[in-house]
Formats: sequence, structure tokens, C-alpha cells
Amino acid sequence: MPANNEQLARLFNTIADALELKGETGFRVLAYRRAARELADLAEDVADLDKAGKLTTIQGIGEGIAKKIHEYLSTGRMNKYEEATAGIAPELLKLLQIQGLGPRTLKLLHEQLGVDSREKLKEVLKDGRAARLPGLGDKRVQNILRAMRLADMAGERMFLNEAMELAESVKTHLEALPGVTRVTPAGSLRRGRETIGDIDILVTGRNPKAIIRRFVSHPLVKQVLGQGTTKATCLFETRSGLRQVDVRVIPNASYGAALQYFTGSKDHNVALRTLARKQGLKLSEYGVFQDKRLVAGKSEPEVYAAVGLPYIEPELREDRGEIQAALEGQLPRLVRLEDIRCDLHMHTRLSDGSAEPEQMAEECRRRGYTHIAIAEHSASVTYAGGLSEDALLRHCDWVDRFNAKSRGFRILKASEVDITVEARLDYSDKTLERLDFVIASIHQGFKKNATERICFALEHPLVHMIAHPSGRIIGRREGYDIDLEKVIECAARNAKILELNAFYARLDLSDIWARKAKEAGVKLAINTDAHAVADLDWMKYGVLTARRAWLEKADVVNCLSYTRLLKLLSDIRTR
Repeated sequence: MPANNEQLARLFNTIADALELKGETGFRVLAYRRAARELADLAEDVADLDKAGKLTTIQGIGEGIAKKIHEYLSTGRMNKYEEATAGIAPELLKLLQIQGLGPRTLKLLHEQLGVDSREKLKEVLKDGRAARLPGLGDKRVQNILRAMRLADMAGERMFLNEAMELAESVKTHLEALPGVTRVTPAGSLRRGRETIGDIDILVTGRNPKAIIRRFVSHPLVKQVLGQGTTKATCLFETRSGLRQVDVRVIPNASYGAALQYFTGSKDHNVALRTLARKQGLKLSEYGVFQDKRLVAGKSEPEVYAAVGLPYIEPELREDRGEIQAALEGQLPRLVRLEDIRCDLHMHTRLSDGSAEPEQMAEECRRRGYTHIAIAEHSASVTYAGGLSEDALLRHCDWVDRFNAKSRGFRILKASEVDITVEARLDYSDKTLERLDFVIASIHQGFKKNATERICFALEHPLVHMIAHPSGRIIGRREGYDIDLEKVIECAARNAKILELNAFYARLDLSDIWARKAKEAGVKLAINTDAHAVADLDWMKYGVLTARRAWLEKADVVNCLSYTRLLKLLSDIRTR
């Protein structure tokens, strides 16, 4: 999500929270919440729409909200935000992040019991005072306390790799029970989002009670938060903390409808239900109904077909134009993991990797790849064992010898060449000319003219690709001070490649920016940036992100044969 969109969405949600804490309800509060949701899902940078005078073309943004957006973008402040939050302690607003604690309940707790901090909230929940307030009671209090414990234990959202490993462990555990027929992770994990909160898993089988007993007996279960006859919620102990997993046992007749419901984002599902209503149908997790007659529900394709749509892949279900595209027969044929023929960015022990070049090559051959690029760091990246020009040329000689002996598998002569703070490349042009594939990237001076430095590299006639273009580490590092719109424009103008780095903590370009690159006509490469043999598994995370970005085989250079890739790289240099 562009930073402006994210910040404004947060501001509007906070305004709505603050107004409710002050006792206001109704249309104004709903208008701010709707504006926040629309901005959070907006692919374009809202600042660009503001400059073009097109803010009111965004669904849910009227003249009043548009003026507030313009005010914030122009001045860095918003009078309505300051007015709404005036007199409310920041700690009080933070408490609204606790599941089950809405603004009205918090307002009551604040006014009646003086709750103004997390510690005070815990105190009144535990000593019985909160339960005596109207509308709360013991059960509601216990739910809020449980949500607080869960938040304390579960910590941050999971990266894709951890969520996938945990879901696979639960799936394997459940599939070992006789009578279980299907086990499918759903939710944001199935959509391939870059971070995951709770994991939802749907199951079908003969004996729901036995399935639930099997689930809660998983060896990693630390605490059972809830257990019924067809649903259970547990906290699992993982290497990074406690993680929540929900399992639901679904009847066969409703499995497709439930899988669709629990996979799609809230906005995708709302749009789908709206489409169903226009056709006189009712769509829910139990199926598609005409009056009380079940029309569809066993499979997802059946559910989509019932409302007049082709099957929509899980990664697209974010309400970012996929339903309209489906109606018009314009859904993309998404790239698949099995379409990938090469990995074009990896490191070995020659720089900061742990494996021999031969080991990386053999593992890639085993995966069915026909070619790879080993791209060691360049000289100025001394902390990562960057190669001198002589060392790089010796590596090129080794690649030539390897290729002369190899049958059906090739290594490209490549390097990840640093773009220095002075906006130059680490190696001479003479050395770069020896390479089949030149990757340029930034590893230093993140806040120093990153846009200009990357555009310089994109305009250099010997550079083919920019690696990890934003430099972000999800949830840990913002990355470069960079204008990705300009970078994409520059890449398109120079017919250069941008990387979608498949390392689960990078996924850089993100799905939103990768889609914008595709729309600009830029080719992308999905690469693991592997530093060990096991890291080559990361390709699946990159492909998931590429699918979320609507990328097809034709958009991804890793789908090209060795010969066609070399032709593309040659064409880039001869432009």
C-alpha cells in the first residue's frame, strides 16, 4: 500500500474511533470508516489522484473527505483529526486495537471506571467492576481478557513462510486421521498476503467430533481457546511465539461455499454477495440459495458459476477489480510455480552464501530449472564478501568451463553490482561487458538520492535488472527513500527488468507495485536471492506475490527458455 494511502486510512479510522469515544454515532462515523477502507485498498497513490483533481472518483470519497485528504497532503496536518482527538489520551485510542473492545464499550469503561491505560483496563476486568456495567457481564469481560492475553502472546503477524509451515503441520496431522477427506488452509494465507494473522483451516470428514479432538491434540498446541463439535481455536507454540489457528469442519454440500467465504477478503465477499442479490440469489458460507433452494455450494467453481462468473483464483480475491474483470472475461492466466524455469539471483560461498556454486546448480537442476544466474556481491560490499574485478573474472572463467561440460543446464555469468552513493557502478564497463546478466542494487546510503541512483543504473546500457527495488524489510525496515513511480517509468522507458525478490521478509516489489510495473509494460523477474540451498524454496513466496499482482507467464522473465532469455538480455543492451 502506498505510504500516503496507509497514513490517511489510519487517520480516518482514528477520527471515527475518537468521534465514537466522544459519543457520536451515525453517518459521519461510517463515512470516515468507509473512506479508510477504500484508501487501504487503493492501488494508486492518493497523492497522484489529488494532483489530478480526481479524489471524488474513488468510491466512498465525497467532497468533504476529499478536502481533508488534500489538506493533509498539502500541509501534513488535518484539522478534523486534531479536533476529533483533542482531549483523548493516545493510550486510550491504542486500547481500541483489542479485539471485542469497541469505542462505545471503552467510552463506558473510561467514564464509569476511569480506564485510561492497558493496566487500568486489566484491573477493572479482573476485579469484577467492569462486569457490573450495563451491556458487559462476565462473559463479555472474559472474552476481552482472553483477547488481551492472545494479543500479548501472539505478538506480531507471521511472515508467509512461518504461516505456511504451521498450516502444513496441522494439515498433515489432520490428514493422518481415518475418514478425513479434505484439509485446506483458507483466509489471508490462501490469498498469499505478505503477512498473516490467524490461520483458518477448513476440513471435511466422516466424524467432526473426532476431527476436532485430533486437532486439539496436535503436539504444538499450547492452549485450547475454544472447542466445540465442529470448530476449535488453539494457540500453537512456534519458534517466534504463540500463533492462533482456527479449524472448522464443513459438510460436503457447503465446502465450496465455505472455502470461498473464508478465503475472500471482506470487500471481495461483499461485492460477490451484492452481485448475487442483483440476480435474486443469496450467497453465504453455507451455499448459494434461490429463496430456500440450494443452488450451489460443493465447489468454489460451482459457487462462482452460480452468480455468472468464471472461477477467480484465491490470490485475486481482494476487490481490486477482479469481479469486473471476470464479468468481462478479462481475468489473467496467472503465473504458476511450475512455469518457472530459472532463478536469476543467488549467492554462494564466493561472497556471503554458504554453499558451493556446484551445490546451488545441482539443487536448481533437481527442481527442474534449465538455467540460473549466480550473482555474487561486488567489491564495495565488503561486509558481504564482495568480489574484486579479478575475482569476478575468475568466476566467469569457471562458469564457461562448467557450461562447456554441462548438458541441458546453463549458468549465466552474472553479478549483483552495487550502485554507490556517488551514483556509479562498482565495476568498469569492460568487466560488465563480460557478463551475461548485470543486476544493479543499493546496499548503502538508503536515504541518499536512491531514486536518482537507481534511474542512473536503469539508463546504463550494460545493466539488465534492478534487485529489491524498494529495499524494504517487511515490518522491520522501511527501505530506501525512493519514488517507485519514477523507477517504474524509468524501467519502462529503458526496457529494463525489475525484481520481485522472493525472500519472505522482502517480497520486493510488493504485489501492488509489481502490478503497477506490469501495467507500465515492465518485465519482472522472480528471484530468491538465496544464500543457501534451502533458501531456493522461497520461490513459492515470490510466485504467490506475483499472482496477487496479476502477473502472467509473459510478464515474468523466469518463464523464458535459456535461449529466449539470452535474446532478451542481448536486446536490452542493443537498444
